[in-house]
Amino acid sequence: MARITIIGPDGRQERELGAHNTLGRHPNNTHQVLDRIVSKEHCHIDLVDGRFVLRDLGSLNGTFVNGERVSDRVLQTGDEITLGSTRIIFTGDETMAGVGPSSQAPASPSMPAPDAGGAGAAAEAAAPALPTSKVTIAPGMVESHIRTKLAPLLDQNFLPERLVQDNDALRRDYEKLRASYELMQAIGVELDVDRLLAKILDAAFSILPADRGVILLYDEERELKPRCVRTKQSKVSDEEVVLSTTIIEEVLRDKAAVLSSDASVDSRFQGAHSIIMQGIRSSMAVPLLHREEVFGIMMLDSQIAANAFTEKDLQLFQNVANQAAIAVQNSLYAKKLQQEAITRERFQRLLSPAIAEQVISGKLEVAKGGELRETTVLFSDIRGFTSMSENMPPQEVVDMLNDYFELMVEIIFENEGTLDKFVGDEIMALFGAPVAHPDDPVRAVRTAMEMLDVLEKDFNSVRREEGKAELQIGIGVNTGEVVAGYLGSSKALEYTVIGDTVNTGARLCSVAKAGQCLISRHTYDRVKDYFEVVELPPQQVKGKARALKVYNVVGPKDPSSMWDERTRPV
Repeated sequence: MARITIIGPDGRQERELGAHNTLGRHPNNTHQVLDRIVSKEHCHIDLVDGRFVLRDLGSLNGTFVNGERVSDRVLQTGDEITLGSTRIIFTGDETMAGVGPSSQAPASPSMPAPDAGGAGAAAEAAAPALPTSKVTIAPGMVESHIRTKLAPLLDQNFLPERLVQDNDALRRDYEKLRASYELMQAIGVELDVDRLLAKILDAAFSILPADRGVILLYDEERELKPRCVRTKQSKVSDEEVVLSTTIIEEVLRDKAAVLSSDASVDSRFQGAHSIIMQGIRSSMAVPLLHREEVFGIMMLDSQIAANAFTEKDLQLFQNVANQAAIAVQNSLYAKKLQQEAITRERFQRLLSPAIAEQVISGKLEVAKGGELRETTVLFSDIRGFTSMSENMPPQEVVDMLNDYFELMVEIIFENEGTLDKFVGDEIMALFGAPVAHPDDPVRAVRTAMEMLDVLEKDFNSVRREEGKAELQIGIGVNTGEVVAGYLGSSKALEYTVIGDTVNTGARLCSVAKAGQCLISRHTYDRVKDYFEVVELPPQQVKGKARALKVYNVVGPKDPSSMWDERTRPV
């Protein structure tokens, strides 16, 4: 069987050849060549008509046989193939090969000749792809010698024209202006963070001679995570990017921009596979600062030439990072304001203004998923509403309900309850979710009593004077465990509660007569020291096998402690 002997930094390796063989530095190749100047898929050695034919895939640094650069070549025993700094000796199977003197092999229909105009790109395009935008921060694997650092608060001010003493200072100021202008032109007023980061890296590539770029930001758990990865050739990286912990730790510790030399030429790291595979020659890293605190890092590297970046490039990159930090913070702040506006609008519909503000500010937490908690639910419903509304113009019905709801919701909020929803003429309110108080059942019953009182004094009295029909409501209150949280679809999510406690509260409301507030035994046990009640005959309600013990609340035991000045009975 034909074979090749690979002679490289790791010594000699004997490999047998199959009918189709790929050679390159990517591990997906048939035969991996750990050499930093070898393309990811550099060349093929294929069995064609009984002979092994070597074909270069348009590699940047070329493929050589016996010192001669070739594109296609029939191999014979003893041929020495050179890929970068790696030597490969070919040994053929004479029973298979039967070849005479070395000669140029004709192009095979199954092996099209590479495009001479796309040497480097052809090899890169042919390479198998790794997981998209995979970034690894690898302790002890990729380390670089730091050549230059810039002070954390690099002076970005411009000298007045009269103080410019030399052309070098003028050129530096011009470069800073150019970088800032091009970046601002590129990012515009982009507010989406991910799109903004992509535009920042694209702008950095247009200003600096980089091959790859990564932006890392701290997440909510204060872990540094890659948010955007780009390469010079494409907007999305198709290769794994391994970052140096040495550089990252230096930037985070000193809040300084760092320029590093090629790790692969450092004698300490010779032979390290990850270094050779990455082929990092030169890299820069700069902190993203907000109020002198690091919230992220921008990194660029070059795989084309050693010492590809200069101190001038580092200063330009620092300037780009300064502008980028402002843009990213503006974007994050705009997103936060937008989210707060949505949250405020949502909770102001549910909670009293004071409680809503505490939830928005983070002083009170609302669980995002379902949670089990004790809650008192209140249902109120207008008696005879259907027949009443049939004899009224639609607009008059809407106006009447709006006036009624306005008064009732104000009472719910005054007692720091939560408005769950309106269902037609029915109101559902919660006491204990999302904000709990030790006396939630008392608050709920007090709310019911005030609703009945205000309905008569503030609402029906006005309607009587206007010669309009009065409203009568029945109320049901129940206390128990519910599952509370956000329910609905991704486009329509609302905070609510579910469970048997809710169903029982609704059933109590349905059997309450006009002017009654019916409470369950669970609620009665919690409020009996505060309210006068009359026990009613057990009620058989839908969904319950046993009749429920029901109590009608007739008023507070101590009126002076239960009513405010506006609703105090005379």
